[in-house]
Parts: sequence; structure tokens; C-alpha cells
Amino acid sequence: MEIMGSNVSTTYITGPRDPKMSFGIKLPFLVLLIKNLHKYFTFEVKILDDQRFMRRFRVSNFQSKTSVKPFCTAMPMGMSPGWNQIHFNLADFTRRAYGTNYMETVRLQIHANVRIRRIYFTDRLYSEEDLPNEFRLVSKPAEKKKHRDYTIPAARPPSPAKSAATTERLGSPTGEPSVAEPSEVPTEMDIEKYY
Repeated sequence: MEIMGSNVSTTYITGPRDPKMSFGIKLPFLVLLIKNLHKYFTFEVKILDDQRFMRRFRVSNFQSKTSVKPFCTAMPMGMSPGWNQIHFNLADFTRRAYGTNYMETVRLQIHANVRIRRIYFTDRLYSEEDLPNEFRLVSKPAEKKKHRDYTIPAARPPSPAKSAATTERLGSPTGEPSVAEPSEVPTEMDIEKYY
């Protein structure tokens, strides 16, 4: 999904849709897989702390200083070119900014200008190997099934020239049996070559 707009403050998506509702997500890590479009971008997370206060964290790529106010903390964020994986430890930021404990996430608002691949919450930070492919920053290639080569040699009749050599009776031109030369006698290996 891509969110684009000339005014960052008025172009956004939010959840839950009803302003009176709450996500009620108690997982403290917010992870965003987003693409840097080299334009202004911001997102806002509203949380509830253990003193039952609603606090907001506003993160943007155009702000240069962190400002902590009683109910809103604004902080800068640097993004690399291309796709980025942003880990946001809500419990740690709540404790450092307000000296209170994080209880749950109430709302999430993503403003322009950004391309979103995935947004999710976790109980802790997971390594790339522990995540399913769709939750990774860089997807691993699909694993190919190991294919075993079970080739069975086809049973085919020998060619006519070789067939005559291996099936010909050994004998003299007069029809009397004679002693065969060792190279003329078909061996078991000669027969296996053709079958």
C-alpha cells in the first residue's frame, strides 16, 4: 500500500476506524516494513500507560530534535534508501520519556509519504531466521524440493549388428565346432552393455 500526498498532516490512514475504539494490543514492539520514497513521512502511535494516561509518540523523517511534552513525544527518524525495517520498542520509549510502564497500544496513524509492505506487533525482537517469509525485510528465495534422479535404464533390444555378433554360433565355415578366440566369445559385461 502506498500513501502519497502533498500535505503530510492531512493524508493518512488510521486504525481502528472508529475513534472511540482501541486496538488493545499489549505487545510492546511495533515493526514497520516500509519503503523510503525520499519525501516527508511521519507516523503516530497512541498508547495507554500504567497511570491510565494516553500518550502519543510521533516519529518523522523531517524533524531534527526530540521533544517530550506531557502527552506527546516527537522524535526524528533516519531512513535508508529503499526498504527499511523500523523496530519501535514502545515499552522502552514510554519508560524513558514518561517514567511509566507501557500497557497497550490504542491507535496507530500512518501519514504520507510511504509505501507499506507490512506493519505488525511482537512480544520481542525476532531474528530474520525466526520470522516467516512475509515478515522479513528481504525474502529468502523459495526452497526447491530436493529432486532425486531415479533413472531406470530402458530395456531395449540390441542393435542388429551387435545382436548378430553376440548370438551367432561359433563354428567353422563347414559347420564343425571350433575353438573360439577369447575376443569372439561374448562376455557377461558385453551383454550387460546392451541391456
